[in-house]
Amino acid sequence: MKRNRGTGDAARAPRGSLKALKPLLPYVRRYRGRIALGVLALAVASAATLVVPEAVRRLVDFGFSEDRAGVINAYFSAMVAVVAVLALASGARYYLVMTLGERIVADLRSDLYAHLTRLDAGFFDRSQTGELVSRLTADTTQLKATFGSSASVVLRNLFLFVGAVAMMVESSPKLSGFVLLAIPVIVLPLVLSGRGVRRRSRAAQDRLADAMSFATENLGAMRTVQAFGAEGVSTARFDRAVEGSYRASALASRARALLTVVAIFLAFGSVVGVLWFGAHEVIAGRMSGGLLSQFVLYAVFGASALGQLSEVVNEISAAAGAAGRLSEILAIAPAIAAPAVPAPLPRPARGSIAFERVGFRYPTRDRDAVVSDLSFAVRPGERVAIVGPSGAGKSTLFQLLTRFYDPTDGRVLVDGVDLRDADPAAVRARIALVPQDPAIFSASVADNIRFGRPGASDEEVRAAAERAAAWDFVSAMPDGVETLVGERGTTLSGGQRQRLAIARAILKDAPILLLDEATSALDAESETLVQRALDEVMRGRTTLVIAHRLATVVTADRILVMQGGAIVEEGTHGSLLARDGLYARLARLQFDAQGPRASSSAAAAE
Repeated sequence: MKRNRGTGDAARAPRGSLKALKPLLPYVRRYRGRIALGVLALAVASAATLVVPEAVRRLVDFGFSEDRAGVINAYFSAMVAVVAVLALASGARYYLVMTLGERIVADLRSDLYAHLTRLDAGFFDRSQTGELVSRLTADTTQLKATFGSSASVVLRNLFLFVGAVAMMVESSPKLSGFVLLAIPVIVLPLVLSGRGVRRRSRAAQDRLADAMSFATENLGAMRTVQAFGAEGVSTARFDRAVEGSYRASALASRARALLTVVAIFLAFGSVVGVLWFGAHEVIAGRMSGGLLSQFVLYAVFGASALGQLSEVVNEISAAAGAAGRLSEILAIAPAIAAPAVPAPLPRPARGSIAFERVGFRYPTRDRDAVVSDLSFAVRPGERVAIVGPSGAGKSTLFQLLTRFYDPTDGRVLVDGVDLRDADPAAVRARIALVPQDPAIFSASVADNIRFGRPGASDEEVRAAAERAAAWDFVSAMPDGVETLVGERGTTLSGGQRQRLAIARAILKDAPILLLDEATSALDAESETLVQRALDEVMRGRTTLVIAHRLATVVTADRILVMQGGAIVEEGTHGSLLARDGLYARLARLQFDAQGPRASSSAAAAE
């Protein structure tokens, strides 16, 4: 996938840099109250933990003689109370911090998906759906650990480390000096190796995204895979992708493991050294055994905190890689967007369309002009057919009219307004589209028909289905309009999917209707029924019809014939036949091949 870069901090930050986490800070700030309560719980739990070594010192120094049984009982009773406080504070800390991570990631996923829905068609031309899904799932899950458990571990160990160091200094400044001298030796490897860990973590996430992209594409086309007996080939390719992801993850894990070994050895090695020195201090009578025990416990707390911090640094480094991938998407500005002050479209809508010297190249193949110097106008309520050989640029006109792309040259107008000056949402609200390959979603029949008008009533849904000649098969389904149709409508035939798409366009009731081979997947009987419904729907609204089957457009008010991205002929069916040009040649080829039904339709039109 060709990666787009934005212009914000996230886009300028090095890949995997901790600066990539900066754009996510607003999500954290939304929950200051929960964070404050979590920090309070952490402080209480840490304070309770740091009380334990003090109690140990007193017990060791006071001794365990029989006459001190009452004091010992009192100490242990107090310790039970401390443990209770520690348990309650730790439970509160865990709940507050973990739910904070879940909440932040839920917000981030919602915003990321909403941002993706606003990006232009060119972005999706360059992107792989599987990789985008990986960013929505795997990368955000990585961040959940950072904002949840990792954040909790960092704060807890920072509290413990600072508290342990303070108590060590209070217990024995001399021994504390030795420990504090060892801290830079422990921390320096963490700092120096962090960038390498982040780089390897980012590479592992990229390889995982590649594997998920391949899986998404192939699972969505599993019937084709099985029909061609390509299960083995598909599995082998996925295995290679997964193996690449594993190798990248293994390299990242090896770097983290090495970092952990070094940090823990240095941290606890320093404790052993201090214990050796302290033992000699006790032998020399310069320190009590209880004080040494207290100091060692604090040193263990501090070393343990540093060791766990090293592990969390690894996790945060991996999260920085995930955040960088997410920030790249969030930093992308859509190429198609409403201007700061959109030009209002006239009300009521008229439905006029004009292309003025339009030229266009697709972003993914910008050397080839799909449309060149193309001009035509469609009057309100006019029914215009667009025909021509494959690759002539017919569907591109619909892409420009719905403003999925902006023209490279010239301009496109709806009701006299240049689409560049209008809000794309307002333009699309005036257009109903029936594509050649309609998108049917994994939902009920009713939800699919309501897609353009979510608030439509059940009666309106049924009326649209009846007008699209879809009610007969819908009513025969197990649950009627509430029947689930499966992912991409896999339980429906091609003709049934086409009729649901037509019903969806009928229900939207827009002033401009775009039909791109709307009846191509229908049998003869269904085509006749749907064509009658479409004739009724097209009445009184501007309609553009793309068709290869010329028998379906013979009644159009006007026919535009395209070839090589330009209009080469224009007229009615009869006048174009009389001209004996490209349209007449296409008509002869089709009507002669299709036999009496097509010939009679053409004759009736003339």
